[in-house]
Amino acid sequence: MFKKSWFVVLLVLAVAFAGVGVVGAQTLTVAQGADPVTLDPHGQNDQPSARVRVQIFETLVNHGPNLEIIPGLAKSWEQIDDVTWEFKLEENVKFHNGDGFTAADVKYSFERIKELPSPAAFLIDSVKEVVVVDPYTVHIVLNEPFAPILAHLAHPSNAIVNRRSVEEAGDGFGSLVAVGTGPFVFEDWVSGSHVTLSRNEQYWGEPAKVETLVIRGIPENTVRAIELETGGVDIAYNIDPTDEFRLTGTPGLILDKSQTLSTSYIGFNVQKEPFDDVRVRQAINYALDVEAVVDYIYTGQAAPAGGPLAPLVWGALDVEGYEFNPEKAKALLAEAGYPDGFKTTIWTNDNPLRMQIAEMFQADLAEIGVDVEVLIVPWATYLADTAAGKHDMFILGWVTVTADPDYGLYALFHSSQFGDPGNRSFYANERVDELLDLGRVEADPDKRAAIYAEAQEYIVAEAPWAFLIATMEVNGMRDNVEGFMAHPAGHHKLSTVSKK
Repeated sequence: MFKKSWFVVLLVLAVAFAGVGVVGAQTLTVAQGADPVTLDPHGQNDQPSARVRVQIFETLVNHGPNLEIIPGLAKSWEQIDDVTWEFKLEENVKFHNGDGFTAADVKYSFERIKELPSPAAFLIDSVKEVVVVDPYTVHIVLNEPFAPILAHLAHPSNAIVNRRSVEEAGDGFGSLVAVGTGPFVFEDWVSGSHVTLSRNEQYWGEPAKVETLVIRGIPENTVRAIELETGGVDIAYNIDPTDEFRLTGTPGLILDKSQTLSTSYIGFNVQKEPFDDVRVRQAINYALDVEAVVDYIYTGQAAPAGGPLAPLVWGALDVEGYEFNPEKAKALLAEAGYPDGFKTTIWTNDNPLRMQIAEMFQADLAEIGVDVEVLIVPWATYLADTAAGKHDMFILGWVTVTADPDYGLYALFHSSQFGDPGNRSFYANERVDELLDLGRVEADPDKRAAIYAEAQEYIVAEAPWAFLIATMEVNGMRDNVEGFMAHPAGHHKLSTVSKK
């Protein structure tokens, strides 16, 4: 009887596990570091939301594997004159609610971005109007020539939405309803837990490889890594350096490391003493042991950044930047009138890596007589108060999502962008402003590259930042996962992913 009972139990378990295996092969579970804020592509411009939305919604054009511009909902395009671009749209594309996609949807979407206004409306500030030529042809007319327009149109926040679904859902669009044209259809969102998507069986392009996609928000880095290790998830984004070290070589796991479009930096409030003196800013750049941050905090998940742009960004200048030279730092401080150093503060939020950076640099700066107090500030207050210029120094990062230098330089260094738009250093230089304005309207790629090279030379020399690191991203997956391709901006599209 005992043996028979155990045989039954084992048989039941075998059947159950066999069923799970079948279901599991058709369900891909992915973990990221936070819940989405909204699934409305014209809502908040944040990474966790975008990572879900790119599965549901599509843009006119996309960034290809080498960050080149490739077709999306637009199958071709041409520039008609200095300010007019014509896009020929894919036909036979349907939204998830069954409505056909046409040029009217493009017009509606861009007008909606401006009218909301969307937090990402700055991406299409250059757009004057959208003209419907015929059901599958649209003209995008600019206020003036704007060279990076195609790169901006590839940004996930410029996705095309369906008017009927937006109007019928009202305030529920982006939480209860999310209707796009993409390879996955929105099913449900359990806040604090997961978003469930299903394969779009009517998709106009290559259909998704799995039937169901579940995206979980798991804020704790180690918990996310353990879920990957134990099979709770198939893919885990952003494995941190400590967990990468622990998981390397673990049977059944693959760790995929790739370059990103992100940089991290220390910003100075250049309108406050002593940071209004370029020699002080240069001195701090020389005093920081960035290689130690790469080796001991990021353990290889970063590389020193000589300038403001990550190497993958088109037009990024290959500069050596500031070497670690405490003696030169002391000499510059003395020349600036601070032979004995000074007291100051550096702000960070509660990001563990940033807190470690702040503490390491606190010790570096003490060596040149600069007494730094590290202040850990809640995120909302951090953003509001750095925008208001209440800080001395602060640590932040920037992702040049469009892979174009305009996105990575204009908001951060143009004098018209003080505060919330991005220039939290309150840096102003007439020549840099002129160059960044020129870079927006110059159509010739070689001339644009020269313009941005000169702008970066000024920025590095005047040091409104301490240039720290260009980051790598490590994504972990089970070894039965195939077809995952990391996107340098972090907006990983998952329709190509399958499970063996």
